[in-house]
Amino acid sequence: MIEWLQNELKHSPEILLFLSLAIGFWIGQFQFGKFQFGGVAGSLLVAVVLSLLGVPIDNGVKAILFALFIYAVGFESGPQFFKSLGPQSIKEILLAVFMAVTGLITVLVMAKLFNLDKGLAAGLAAGGMTQSAIIGTAGDAISRLDLPLAEIQRLQANVAIGYAVTYIFGSLGAIIICANILPKFMGREIRDDALKAQSERLKGAFELAPGQELAVPEIVGRIYKVKYASGKTIAEIEAMGSSVTIERLKRNNQFVDVSAEQILQDDDVILIVGRRANVVAVSEKIGPELQSSQGMEMVMDTTDVILINSKYINRTLGDVKANTPPYLKHGIFVLSIKRNDEVQVLNDDTVLRQGDVVTVYGTKNDLQRLVKEAGKAIETSLKTDWVFHGAGLVVGLLIGLFVIRIGGVPLTLGAGGGALLSGLLFGWLRSRNQVRGNMPLAASQLLKDLGLAGFVAAVGLQSGLQAIQTIKDSGLSLFMIGVVVTIVPLILAMLFARYVLRYDNVAVMAGAISGARSANPAFGAVLDKAGNSIPTVPFAITYALANVFLTLLGPLIVGLA
Repeated sequence: MIEWLQNELKHSPEILLFLSLAIGFWIGQFQFGKFQFGGVAGSLLVAVVLSLLGVPIDNGVKAILFALFIYAVGFESGPQFFKSLGPQSIKEILLAVFMAVTGLITVLVMAKLFNLDKGLAAGLAAGGMTQSAIIGTAGDAISRLDLPLAEIQRLQANVAIGYAVTYIFGSLGAIIICANILPKFMGREIRDDALKAQSERLKGAFELAPGQELAVPEIVGRIYKVKYASGKTIAEIEAMGSSVTIERLKRNNQFVDVSAEQILQDDDVILIVGRRANVVAVSEKIGPELQSSQGMEMVMDTTDVILINSKYINRTLGDVKANTPPYLKHGIFVLSIKRNDEVQVLNDDTVLRQGDVVTVYGTKNDLQRLVKEAGKAIETSLKTDWVFHGAGLVVGLLIGLFVIRIGGVPLTLGAGGGALLSGLLFGWLRSRNQVRGNMPLAASQLLKDLGLAGFVAAVGLQSGLQAIQTIKDSGLSLFMIGVVVTIVPLILAMLFARYVLRYDNVAVMAGAISGARSANPAFGAVLDKAGNSIPTVPFAITYALANVFLTLLGPLIVGLA
């Protein structure tokens, strides 16, 4: 039965991949006290069990899934990443260096204590710190040793064995520490601090997720029956308070054209739209509010407009409002202004710049008039611009092919580092020209979820059987040494980040530590708990550095162990 199942699955190994995801995410939902594995760790554990079937998964599948995940992560945080580069990133640089140094020292100490050879020591570093590139750099360094060919081949095989035994816990241990132990150590939840950091970045503005809306919206529409405003024109009513407009008028159950000169009469029914406080203030001068009135409903739209017209560039918002003709600004409400994907403070002193993305609210006709005058609308679409993103992935994978040799040591970003760098760059390009490169939030989330969970499941299916077999042969000693190699640098980095570098935001700190350890599954778990992209910027910085620093550990361990 087992042999038949193996033969069938070899023709369709993707069944095991998606089975790992399905069962893994199901297991990940369960909580043990406050501890929860999550879908990523659950998929990894299930994949290790399914690896007992001995069905191979192609390396190309793993590479594609991880490239999709890391590109989507980079694309989402590109604008903020480039803005964060500079002296303010010194903490991330120091953390990445500290992680690499403590990892090196831990491996060398364990190799000395347990009399491990150079190959096993390098494999422990590669698996325990989840930096696969160490296998290549260590293997290359071993090939240069003045040893018999048989001994060189034995040491190189031991690199792979050490990696296979320790990689599973290398991924799982990083998830546990970054996503579960770190919040307990800091005494705060990742989600809470992610929301706090997001609020600070948005300068108090709200960033609502799909399906969310404010309980008390800023812009409201209310229906009133005219009692105190009889004899006044619509223009006079609108002049009573700023940011209010009369959008609909009904008289004797007949709709009347709304114009500035139209005079209101007793018992007219009007629909007023505007900022909540202003509508409430004006209502006292009009008459009683009606809960509803047939035909007074109106659909309003929200549009993002890229500011291009030089007439409005380098002027304050207050100046534009005061000196724009009434017919042009009628019915237009500015909800937010973003510059390089950062929300600007919305007040009369805010200076408008070319390329600002202004989010406006109003009727379709009013918004069309504004777009024609001010710039270009960013079309809302459920479709992903795969011309843009396909090119982005190609660029990233090409970057990953480049290898630079320093003193004979090959340094490369790899497919993951290249895709991350390309994602950051293309995300920044998208922020500069939002007409191109659309990727709906749901599409981005799918790439991240499927890409990361699929990647770790593929790793489990590939390495799980070998790891289990090696543990059977050598006992748990090698596995437990790998546990130490995984945990000690993470715990020390956590203390260093908190008490020396003075990180005080759990979400930012978790992103930085997972990146410094090149722990992609851990970062995925952190990102899932955060619920927003706050951990991504520190992760992107430390991850890029870790790809260099941790890769250098290979030849260093071979030389020193």
